[in-house]
Amino acid sequence: MPCPHNEISIVQRSQRQSAVAAAAYQSGEKLFCEYGLQVKHYPEKRGIVHNEILLPANAPRSYADRNTLWNAAEAVEKQWNSQLARRWVLTIPREIPPDQYAVLVREFCEQQFVSKGMIADFAIHDPHPPGHNPHAHVMLTMRAMDERGKWLPKSRKVYDLDVKGERIKLPSGRWKSHKEDTVDWNDRKYCEIWRHEWEIIQNRYLEANNRPERVDLRSYARQGLDTVPTVHEGAAVRQMEKRGIQTNIGNLNREIRAANRLMKSIRQLIQNLKGWITELGEKRKELLAQKAAEEATLLPNLLMKYMEIRKEERKDWTRAGQNRGTSQDLKAVSEALSYLRQKGLSTVEDLEAFLESSGKSAADYRNQMKPKEARSKVIDGILASRTDCKECKPVYEKYQKIFFKKTKEKFKQEHPEVARYEKAAAYLAKHPDDKDSTQNELQEEQEKLLSEIAELKEPLTEVQADLKKLRDIRYWVRKATPGTEESKEPPKKQLIKEVLQDKADEKKAQRTMQAVSQTDCAEKYQYENSERVCIRAFGSKWRRKIDIDENIVRDDAGRCRGSIF
Repeated sequence: MPCPHNEISIVQRSQRQSAVAAAAYQSGEKLFCEYGLQVKHYPEKRGIVHNEILLPANAPRSYADRNTLWNAAEAVEKQWNSQLARRWVLTIPREIPPDQYAVLVREFCEQQFVSKGMIADFAIHDPHPPGHNPHAHVMLTMRAMDERGKWLPKSRKVYDLDVKGERIKLPSGRWKSHKEDTVDWNDRKYCEIWRHEWEIIQNRYLEANNRPERVDLRSYARQGLDTVPTVHEGAAVRQMEKRGIQTNIGNLNREIRAANRLMKSIRQLIQNLKGWITELGEKRKELLAQKAAEEATLLPNLLMKYMEIRKEERKDWTRAGQNRGTSQDLKAVSEALSYLRQKGLSTVEDLEAFLESSGKSAADYRNQMKPKEARSKVIDGILASRTDCKECKPVYEKYQKIFFKKTKEKFKQEHPEVARYEKAAAYLAKHPDDKDSTQNELQEEQEKLLSEIAELKEPLTEVQADLKKLRDIRYWVRKATPGTEESKEPPKKQLIKEVLQDKADEKKAQRTMQAVSQTDCAEKYQYENSERVCIRAFGSKWRRKIDIDENIVRDDAGRCRGSIF
């Protein structure tokens, strides 16, 4: 199989990197960085199926906690440019069963790292869809430990000796010396060793699972292959490509793959047909030009080309898998052609125009439905609140008559009807326009709204079904037409992280406004109730002496006359 992704890097403080942040990213946990006094959390990260910390025998057991481990690793590093941890991102063969991912990575880490004194923190990621891109993130400590679990220095001072074995004195009076690493983990040779050992253990697991595939971590050049390697895409690019958004890196890799296929084809032709290569090349160019002219306008030809591309993508599959995939593609393309024939769509321009009009129709239906659904929801809330107020009013009236604060609080805790009544009253206060409407009027209005929503939902469902089919067809057509506008650099869109943050801020603002509204209603009710109790207990002249903050009544001299509650 092709050379998979394999990347080793160093977490460096000089690059404003944090080992705690790296650990929080790969594990999906919320960690507190004591060095930067910040909480590190990446809630948008998905697909984390397993994480684990492997400790050597001399390491403290407390380092099994990820927050403790990496804060300790950062605390021992005092320099502004300290190396905090070693990171390794490595792919896992999809041919290995998912239940063996953790076993595979654990065995490798124990053999290559933990046995040498390193602490290994690894996490296995398998983003959606499962089994598409399984990979592992491994973080390793940079310092060794003594028998008591104390961090050792990365280097030590060694004096230089002359031929007689004596120390060399410098003109400054100091002894000539140099630094030596206490461990050789930073030696470049280990990069090759670890890559080779990872290759061996993967092939061992593939063989144990009766898989014919084998991993070779050597470059194409070292393997003696005349093939151009593709560029690593990364998670962000893969997510955009899965959504149908073409990227510069994705386009480059498609061009590289196309170039590799073309180079392979050319070499085969040269080997078999040396004498006719010129004539064949010219004929091939004519055929490609003619085919491109036809495919540029006709949707059936583009769909047929899509089937050829799919067949080429499955050339490494088994014969049964190829036949099954071809059958499924043939069925889907046949249905698409029948649908296009019904709609009278024959060219790419017709498809795009119909898609645009269908999208506008769906948007219009949704815009008409939204206010009706919102109003229906409000009516549900009003009806439910009226019911709660009616059912809980006797209990709430008892609650109002209680004079003492503690007794009142205890009564409220024992009777949830009080909270229900207050919540219902607050909701009704938010909708004063509907206070004079009867229940029958509200129900009739709601029935009318639901019937209107149902009428709009039926054509919307039809349009959405058409849009789904049309988007699938457009995706197939674009996949079969490289070099079109879709292959160019798309306009920059807002980052996913920014979109999610904007939505979160919007929801937070809505919750805040709702809470403020409820608080205002509660304070108003509390003041009015307190005023009634005070007048009942002390007379109307104490109306202006109510102190809401202290819940007491004072006279003109400032003396406390009693509690409100």
